[in-house]
Amino acid sequence: QLQLVESGGGLVQPGGSLRLSCAASGFTLDSKVIAWFRQAPGKEREGVLCINVSGGRTFLADSVKGRFTISRDNAKNTVYLQMDSLKPEDTAVYYCGASLGRFYCSVNNWEYDYWGQGTQVTVSS
Repeated sequence: QLQLVESGGGLVQPGGSLRLSCAASGFTLDSKVIAWFRQAPGKEREGVLCINVSGGRTFLADSVKGRFTISRDNAKNTVYLQMDSLKPEDTAVYYCGASLGRFYCSVNNWEYDYWGQGTQVTVSS
């Protein structure tokens, strides 16, 4: 069974950091497009950051440039989202999505085939 599991969310103060993990089972992440999306209450799911098949990174949201980075550990079959200088507006449920057939990243959530259950990130003092 193909599955993605996110972890690492929590409550953090503004300016703090968190590292989210997206672990896969049933398939390998190293040859897939993997993206992080987020959804705040009352808002649509939006793309955050993506890594493509060859390791190229694409920012799907301008608001996270300079603060978030994405990386992939093939040995652990896990993709990470490092979030620094967090702001209250980063509060959302964060999801990772995997596309099995694409080579390049997409900002459209319907182009990803598998999703995790999400992990809550709350930025508040």
